Formats: sequence, structure tokens, C-alpha cells
Amino acid sequence: MNDTEGAWGLLATADEVCSQADAHAAVARVAREITQKLQYCFPLLLGIMRGSVVFAGHLLPLLRFPLEFDYLDVTRYGDATEGSEIEWRVEPIRSVAGRVVLVIDDILDEGRTLASIRKRVLSSGAAECYSAVFAEKNTGRLKPLAADFLGVTLPNRYVFGFGMDVRGVWRNLPAVYALRDDDQGGGSAK
Repeated sequence: MNDTEGAWGLLATADEVCSQADAHAAVARVAREITQKLQYCFPLLLGIMRGSVVFAGHLLPLLRFPLEFDYLDVTRYGDATEGSEIEWRVEPIRSVAGRVVLVIDDILDEGRTLASIRKRVLSSGAAECYSAVFAEKNTGRLKPLAADFLGVTLPNRYVFGFGMDVRGVWRNLPAVYALRDDDQGGGSAK
């Protein structure tokens, strides 16, 4: 979306579903849970670009133990509102072989992307693979995996903010918003 007015219009008609205070509290809780589980493992954290940037940026300073950080770029969405085939754009530079790996993502929607990443990380020789997601969408459908560390549960609507985008914009919002049903644009929520 290259339309400033349209972007502001999306935000103006959206509903806040997770406040900034609730988002920060969820990240702090997830950090405590991760620390309790992984503080002595010297884990490799893999952020999934681009959605995990905000979550990882808030999470990493709260993890007061040694770790390595890398990223991968995998998507089913691109700039679309509906998922398609998984596209592997960038692989991690660091080897996962023999490592405890924590994959960080913005949202667990259908779970297919995260399940594919987990399968690939383990088949590449990781000792263990955990996942931390800021949000899980309550879709009412069975998912191929559950996040090991979960921040918040959101309604089954198209959500954006705190790393999640709507039509390429608003990842930078400190809270999470949902489009109203009439603004969904025919796509499933990310």
C-alpha cells in the first residue's frame, strides 16, 4: 500500500484487540518462561523475518543469558492476505546442528509455516526446536503444532500491529488491531 490516507483509514476503522500494556506484559511473561527453560542451553534464536522483528526486539533484552541470534525469511503470505505455498527466501547463516533452537515469530495462524520450519530445523540436526510466538489466532481449527511459548491469543480476524502488517503497513504499532469484518478485503487473516 503506497497510500498514506488509505493506511490511516485502515487504522481509524480498526478495533484494538491487544493494548500496548498487554503486549508488553505478555512479552515479559514469555521472557521469564524462556529464561526458565533455556537459560543454560546457549540456544540459537531464529527470528522469522519480517514479522518477528518487533517481538524479538522487545524479547531479546529481557533474556539475561548467553544466546546467539540469527534469522530466516520464510513466508506463505508475501504481501497477500491469504497464505499459499511456503517460500524459503533466506536460510540462517549459523548452523543449527547439535543446537537448541528457539524460533521466534509474530503469529501462529494456521501453523503450517512454523511446522515446516520446525521440521527443517530438526532435519538439519538441531538437538531441540522450540517456538515462541507473540500471538496465536483462535481459529477454532486444529493446528499442526502448538507454540512452546505464547504471548497472547487473538480473535480470528485480520490483525495487525506489533510486527504484523496489513497490506504492508502498520507493523510498527505498539498495540494490535483487527480489521472489522467489512474491511477484511476477502482474505483470511494473517
